[in-house]
This record gives sequence, C-alpha cells and structure tokens, in this order.
Amino acid sequence: MDDLSITERDGAVRFAVRVKPRSSRSKILGVRASLLEIAVTAPPVEGAANDEVCTLLGRALEVPRSAVTIVTGASGRSKLVEVSGIVAATAAKRLAEATKK
Repeated sequence: MDDLSITERDGAVRFAVRVKPRSSRSKILGVRASLLEIAVTAPPVEGAANDEVCTLLGRALEVPRSAVTIVTGASGRSKLVEVSGIVAATAAKRLAEATKK
C-alpha cells in the first residue's frame, strides 16, 4: 500500500489501523495518515468491533481469522494489528486489492 507502514517480524506482519464502528457496511476504506482505515458494522461493545476487524482482515489477507490479533488498542479506534503467516509484500498487495472492492 502507498504509505501504510507494514513491519515484518518472526513470520508475521504488523500495521496500524483506524476503525470506524457502526458503519453502514464493513469494508477496508484505504490508507490515511499511515493508518489503514476500516469500517465495520458492529458497535464497539464487548469486543464485537474487534472481532469484525479480525474477520475482515483475515478474509482480505487470505489467512485464517485466528492468524489476526490486535496487539494494542483493543479499547480504542486506533489499533496495532499483527497477522501471522504472511510477508509484508503479500500483505500490501492483498490490502491494496481489498480497497478496490
């Protein structure tokens, strides 16, 4: 992705996301200010939005949902996400494709 910072470490990638809960539909919106913007329909209650973020990213990156974890920011809109089993170049390509859908 253009200016999304994706770091690779121990067979996993990490990148920052900004979540917009209670949106009309779940979608990866694109990159703004070095953050991947994601809209989810779930409310930010009892981890529902976090679960939907992990599911959406797993689908977009073609990895199991269990490979996606929120490292920091579980209770806020800005999060650091780690995805195991993928390299940075592949992640960037698949996220770019997902924003076009």
